[in-house]
Amino acid sequence: MFSGRLLAGTALAALLLGATPAFAADPAPAADPGQADAAAAPSPIVVTARRLDEARSAIQKSLGADSYGITNAEIQALPGGDNQQFNQIMLQLPGVVQDGFGQFHVRDDHANLQYRINGTILPEGLAVFGQTLSPRLIDHFDLLTGALPAQYGLRTAGVIDIHTKSGFSNGGEVSLYGGSHDTIEPSIEYGGSTGKTNYFVSADYRHDALGIENVNSARSAVHDATDQFQGFVYLDRILSDSDRISFVGGYSNQWFQIPNPVGLTATSAIPVAGQTSYASDALNERQLERTGFGQISFLHDSGPLTLQLGGFARYSGLTYRPDTVGELLFNGLAQQAFKNDMALGLQGDASWRVGGGHTLRFGGFVQHDHTISDTTTAVFPIGEDGNPNGAAQTIVDNGTKSAVMFSAYVQDEWQLSSKVTVNYGGRFDYYDAYRQENQFSPRVNFVWQPGASTTFHLGYARYFSPPPFELVANTSIARFVGTTGASSSLIDTTPRAERQHYFDLGVQRKLAPGLTVGLDGYYRLSRHMIDEGQFGAPIILTPFNYAFGRVRGINLYGNFQRGPWLVYGNFAVAKAQGRQIESSEFSFSADDLAYIASHYIYVDHDQTYTGSAGASYAFKDGALSGLKLGSSMIYGSGLRADLALPDGSTVPNGARLPAYAQFNLAASYKWAKPGVEIRFDVTNLFDARYEIRDGTGVGVGAPQWGPRRGFFFGISKDI
Repeated sequence: MFSGRLLAGTALAALLLGATPAFAADPAPAADPGQADAAAAPSPIVVTARRLDEARSAIQKSLGADSYGITNAEIQALPGGDNQQFNQIMLQLPGVVQDGFGQFHVRDDHANLQYRINGTILPEGLAVFGQTLSPRLIDHFDLLTGALPAQYGLRTAGVIDIHTKSGFSNGGEVSLYGGSHDTIEPSIEYGGSTGKTNYFVSADYRHDALGIENVNSARSAVHDATDQFQGFVYLDRILSDSDRISFVGGYSNQWFQIPNPVGLTATSAIPVAGQTSYASDALNERQLERTGFGQISFLHDSGPLTLQLGGFARYSGLTYRPDTVGELLFNGLAQQAFKNDMALGLQGDASWRVGGGHTLRFGGFVQHDHTISDTTTAVFPIGEDGNPNGAAQTIVDNGTKSAVMFSAYVQDEWQLSSKVTVNYGGRFDYYDAYRQENQFSPRVNFVWQPGASTTFHLGYARYFSPPPFELVANTSIARFVGTTGASSSLIDTTPRAERQHYFDLGVQRKLAPGLTVGLDGYYRLSRHMIDEGQFGAPIILTPFNYAFGRVRGINLYGNFQRGPWLVYGNFAVAKAQGRQIESSEFSFSADDLAYIASHYIYVDHDQTYTGSAGASYAFKDGALSGLKLGSSMIYGSGLRADLALPDGSTVPNGARLPAYAQFNLAASYKWAKPGVEIRFDVTNLFDARYEIRDGTGVGVGAPQWGPRRGFFFGISKDI
């Protein structure tokens, strides 16, 4: 899309052929003429930093994979700019499907995403609808998907490779943004350099009354406020012309109310705290999510060898506080839950240009996790008649567990000719947690560029993806037998690692100056296909496996960038199915288990047709210089829901929800000399009422609706 990168654009050919993208080390645009002069004649420190950025990018090549990128300037052109949540930016990329709780799915995979910051892996956390990473820290990022080279593993549906802002300009910005849904979002960011040290910091706070998707189509939700704080810091030190050490750290604290259904009343013959009835409007359920991370890395570049060594730590915690009285009366169960996970790890990656058209890349990764899971559940005992019988009782279920992951890879980028490149290699992954599993995974990608305007790629990858350790439940389901918290099944097989064969074929062509189009198809066969579902009141997802899975799809994309214009569009077709649930069986009804055992069903996050598009125009000259106008849209044919049959039975995920389209507008104007910018955004311009989830489907919790029309205003000042 933007700058020829959000839709893979003109930079994809360079990425496919192993060239260093021109954007890899560019600093942020200068904010004033003095900065522009400095950029025109950069200091030796700046030149060294740019060269080391380019060297770091050369380690993390994506030869043969599908790469879609976006810069911070392009984020600013979207409605909301960097005031929006990160998942909203991701929805503008090809094949990315919208879901509730801030989730998104790449190529019809449930999650299975890996985040990297400046090349170092950031382990996944417990957050479901919290957006740990603020767009304010991003200089540019790429979504890598398809048949990935051997350096990418464990989480393989997509790799989100973020390159952070890093300073240089000795300046920053303060802003205030807000509008509909009681939204208010102040923020500040500042970056610069002193001597050989470079830095960037940002912080923002957000409050609004629509923290999670509403459970109905009303304009306002009941009990749905959120307060969120996010902070980020980047530091680096140039040690020599060949060496740099850097640190990246961030923290988020996000509090959510759980939205209430309206107009329902629960009654019970057994009083709870003296109450026998409860109105749904009065429910008071809340969830708190905290995430903190830090990464330190050392980069060395000399002659043919470039290497980066890094260490990281990530803490993730989630607390669910129930409305005990209300949940007992409505559901017969109220669970207070606390989970946290601490991850520590080391990572090393290297690139060695050995000559003769060969570049070797190799590296390794090790991670240790320790998780704590504490639950206190209030339930009623069940009498012989199958109904609640007696006062509520409490069941405590606490536990801890540790896990280790280890990976190593080697690959060779072989330039067979000026038009043909092959990248082949393999990786070994080992996982020891609730299960001990491992796999060797070969990878190979071919890239053919018959002319300057056309690039073909063909790839195969063997994938190994362990279940998300921090989400695997260690609940002792036998403790709940004879209570209202009992499961329909006592079978609880531990989730397995998913093993895939992945095939990808694509072509990209530059049709005219500034105009690029591409087409990519993929096919995936899985054993032990991983999915996740919400099976209780806490917004904590539980992983489970289908014994067999098959996913296929096609992505079509195009973008035009010339002068002040930027226009892009994407359309994707996908189909994802699974058969025979083979883990976490206690979460499912007997009827669903029986049907899925002998039938391929659509997975709940499958969406047949997905699209996005947008356009922007920047006035460069005349009285309107500084004015930018933009628009964006997303389209979905609808996620899955259960299909009710005339005989009263249901087909799990057999139906799909109605299609929808949401259109958004943006306008901004900046006075360059005082450094003041104002912006006005409209989301869901036509006030479309659309349902993301209807509360049915395998592992689906409450209904969720898209946000209604909103008007937002912002002002910012350079500092």
